[in-house]
Amino acid sequence: ALSYYGITVLKRILARNAKVNRKTILSTLRPNAEENPVLLIGFFHPYCNSGGGGERVLWTIIRIIQEAYPYVVCAIYTGDTDVKKEGILQKVEARFNIVLNQDTLTFVHLKKRNLVEDRRYPRFTLLGQSLGSVFLGWEALTTLVPDIFFDTMGYAFTYPLVKYLTNCKVAAYVHYPTISSDMLNKVHERRTGFNNDEAIANSSLYSDLKLIWTKGHIDELWGTDSKVVFPPCDTTAFSRLSIEGRANIIVSVAQFRPEKDHQLQLKALQKFLQKYAEFRTGPAAVTLVLIGSSRNESDELRVKQLKEQCKNLNIEHNVIFETNAPFAKLIDWMAKAKVGIHTMWNEHFGIGIVEYMAGGVIPLAHNSGGPKMDIVVSYKGDKTGFLASDDESYASALHTIFTMSDLQQRNIQINARQLAMEKFSEKVFKDSILDVLKSILSESQDF
Repeated sequence: ALSYYGITVLKRILARNAKVNRKTILSTLRPNAEENPVLLIGFFHPYCNSGGGGERVLWTIIRIIQEAYPYVVCAIYTGDTDVKKEGILQKVEARFNIVLNQDTLTFVHLKKRNLVEDRRYPRFTLLGQSLGSVFLGWEALTTLVPDIFFDTMGYAFTYPLVKYLTNCKVAAYVHYPTISSDMLNKVHERRTGFNNDEAIANSSLYSDLKLIWTKGHIDELWGTDSKVVFPPCDTTAFSRLSIEGRANIIVSVAQFRPEKDHQLQLKALQKFLQKYAEFRTGPAAVTLVLIGSSRNESDELRVKQLKEQCKNLNIEHNVIFETNAPFAKLIDWMAKAKVGIHTMWNEHFGIGIVEYMAGGVIPLAHNSGGPKMDIVVSYKGDKTGFLASDDESYASALHTIFTMSDLQQRNIQINARQLAMEKFSEKVFKDSILDVLKSILSESQDF
């Protein structure tokens, strides 16, 4: 009875201001908003300005909706309060080559994004972030109640909040099962990781609690007919790059976040240069180019630490950092590179790897998760790239690639590009997303 009363009170609080808030926000886009009703989709993406693969998914979905349903208004719930609308969209165009219609797009700024910052929860990180997302979701709803609540970052704890307190439909693009079987095994075996604190890993009780929560979370959430839609890659832009004349350049395209494990890339390069000194200097010299966005002070500090690590490993002359590089700069490096490296353990997908493949860059990815299961797989029985798991295996793979014949390299490049074009193109993504959204949008409003 108490919970029912509490839900009723919260619903009344939201209902009291919902119409006024909606009218106010829509009036900033066009006059007489209340006389020309529209379908309003609220995208819950607190880090919309980060410039990573998840953000590419967000902006691609919005572009698809704008093209197919021009009268739908997209509102993005974001914690990027220090950037104006124009600045965010300029970055979207520069980073992803995506141009959006500003007239049907607005931003709802959230002040409590710190509640989902991983640094707040050194232990029970995923649980802490998930609970924090509930309060952030409440802030979002008190500011604007949409017709459809679309989560594109995987904050599953917000779904029951929206379901029980509003009449919104809930859609979600979940980038990975919240905890994969590999992650469950890691917790069960009590091994440390970026989301598995050492104290928890060393505690049987804490590990069991985390294991129970993650398994129960998945079992409860996935009681629906979900669809598998691979993230989009701008394969058209990357596939225009010639596969000829590539230099001994390794590109790494990843945000400067701890789980991306740039340290492993540096250790692998050091190991490679130690074992094969002919690639350190001279005409065969190998250069590693780290290309990624830096979201905040923590990321900036991480870049500084990586540069220090380069000096300590004596590889600073073989490493270049490109922080917050625009799309044109990314394309420029991709056109020159021979190898694309990826080192994140158990990544759900890895859009950067697909970009490598489409761009004619031979992928060298971590032997786990999406890269292993879905991306760096054979194409018609032929090789599309390489997988590794530690500095030794990465160094060995690098040597194999750089000592291959031109014909061997070319065959891998062609196979990888074909796989990327057929499986991960924006057209494939668009068709899949529209198929999923068609029934939801059609039921909500007749276009």
